[in-house]
Amino acid sequence: MSTTETIWLGIGFLGQGIFFARWVVQWVASERNAESRVPIVFWYMSVIGGLITLAYAIYRRDPVFIAGQSVGSFVYLRNLMLISRAQRTGPRAPVEGPALSSRSTGAPPRVAGE
Repeated sequence: MSTTETIWLGIGFLGQGIFFARWVVQWVASERNAESRVPIVFWYMSVIGGLITLAYAIYRRDPVFIAGQSVGSFVYLRNLMLISRAQRTGPRAPVEGPALSSRSTGAPPRVAGE
């Protein structure tokens, strides 16, 4: 294996390592709060790990890997934009969705704007 290949392999593992570590961060945050939490550092690690992994995928010229990491990176950046906006303007009232229906939680239904 050439030196260039070894370096790119290291870059690929670095990206995957950062990308995996975000789940550890999320898990620890959830355990500390005794409920599911996604800290902002999760999204930063997603962007950094995703972009490093995307660079590796481009080097490897893998269209499946490139497509997956490209779309993911947009999602992670969008989440950071939404978090930033909420911090500037204040959080919006949560709107009940199918996964959070009052039937599944036992709570009374919420109406948007309450």
